[in-house]
Amino acid sequence: MATSCVCCSGMMPKDIMSYQYPGYQGFPGYPGSDPSYPPGQQQSFPGGQFPGAGGAFPPAAGGFPAAGGYPSAGGFPGGMPAYPGGFGAPPAGGPGYGAPSGAPGYGAPQGDGGFGAPGFGAPGGGYGAPQAGGYGAPQAGGFGAPQAGGYGAPGAQGYGAPQAGGYGAPGGAPGYGGYQQPGSQNYGAGGPGQMPGGYPTGPAPGQSPAVTVQHQPYAAAMTATQGTIRPAANFDALSDAEKLRKAMKGFGTDEQVIIDVVSNRSNDQRQKIKAAFKTAYGKDLIKDLKSELSGNVEELIIALFMPSTYYDAWSLYHAMKGAGTQERVLIEILCTRTNSEIKNIVACYKNEFGRDIEKDIRSDTSGHFERLLISMCQGNRDENQTVNYQQAEQDAQRLYQAGEGKLGTDESSFNLVLACRSFPQIKALTEAYAKLSKRDLLSTIGREFSGYIEDGLKAILQCAINRPAFFAERLYNSMKGAGTNDSTLIRIIVTRSEIDLVQIKQAFQQMYQKTLATMISSDTSGDYRRMLLSISGQ
Repeated sequence: MATSCVCCSGMMPKDIMSYQYPGYQGFPGYPGSDPSYPPGQQQSFPGGQFPGAGGAFPPAAGGFPAAGGYPSAGGFPGGMPAYPGGFGAPPAGGPGYGAPSGAPGYGAPQGDGGFGAPGFGAPGGGYGAPQAGGYGAPQAGGFGAPQAGGYGAPGAQGYGAPQAGGYGAPGGAPGYGGYQQPGSQNYGAGGPGQMPGGYPTGPAPGQSPAVTVQHQPYAAAMTATQGTIRPAANFDALSDAEKLRKAMKGFGTDEQVIIDVVSNRSNDQRQKIKAAFKTAYGKDLIKDLKSELSGNVEELIIALFMPSTYYDAWSLYHAMKGAGTQERVLIEILCTRTNSEIKNIVACYKNEFGRDIEKDIRSDTSGHFERLLISMCQGNRDENQTVNYQQAEQDAQRLYQAGEGKLGTDESSFNLVLACRSFPQIKALTEAYAKLSKRDLLSTIGREFSGYIEDGLKAILQCAINRPAFFAERLYNSMKGAGTNDSTLIRIIVTRSEIDLVQIKQAFQQMYQKTLATMISSDTSGDYRRMLLSISGQ
């Protein structure tokens, strides 16, 4: 073992088990995906029945806002244009939305801070109680729970999985939310409710498509996330170390104490607990835990105590160690991490295991898949959060000519575009490609490629379209059918617990009509089940 890097320790859990890769089953938010998504839902908003409101949307006259639009002063950026039969005029002297005007389900106004207090107001069967910065807590059939600055989490037939600061998950598929195709100014999932004062997702009318446009809602959606685990308040590392020591001292182990401490501390806090334990008792916490635990509980606890960079590097090392290669572990990590994360992983891999990750990839993979992974290892993807729509159209044309537009496939063109472009730019590319070819890019990749290179390219594309849904699909496939791929389940729950596991859970429920907690409960048991549920916020 090489000299430890500052992020790493010498813990070595058992090898990760084989990884089951999910087949593509239709990706939510993707242009051209199933318009009836989510499954079993008949109609999506706008158009058709608006759940909880008792009728079609927009509401009848007397709704929101009154002719002339909102606000009177200091309200919504750029003003809110008149909408047929809106909620009613704002109250005198204040920029709030005003009292309800007869349309059922919208609730009473709160305060005068713009959207109410500052949500839509008290619940009345529709938008729900106000939450700071958002549209309110969910009511049945409503918009769902809020995210800071955004439209909120998915409710039944609602706008879809949110990204904090954005308007739902990227994409344009009806019923799942997200952004409309470039050129439209719809807020949600492709209905007629055009909002001229809103945030356009394409070039403004009359504007040259060559102009680079800031894609702010998408940029916020991709960078603002929400984990189920956050740093504990009033944290005391020594006190936690004492609790763990008592839980393991003497005959038997108090697993519940270990679960309560470990699953409610951030990764950084766990590293401090580990250091405090050694300082106080002169013993290695990880060795003590491994002596008291076994099986999946041991693997889960040890994974939680690994620094996040080390855990990714360790997972990659064991995916290529010995006979056979777990290619889908390589895809899951290298195709989804940020530039800085990848560079830290590569450095930790070298320092901790004394090996060059590129050499290991070359010895364990081949062909176009090898080249894609080597490209990913550079950590040089463009991370500029602006979208150039002219570039998107050019890339769409390039990929069309490299695939459907010729006999055979120019794999290098796909590698170049999908390895180099930013995720918002790739999202715009998928929309441009759908317009150009009348087919979605995911299905094109499925026709032009096969094997692990197909899986890798699809993973990049799916993360650009809807990252939480990508991981939700991986979790589902780790548990569906006979048996459970526990290492995949553990790895995703642990690595996303402080990043976007809240959004992953929401996407999971919309995609599969069951909660992640329900599926975990049916596929696991005992302390292992309790630990997973605790980490996932249940």
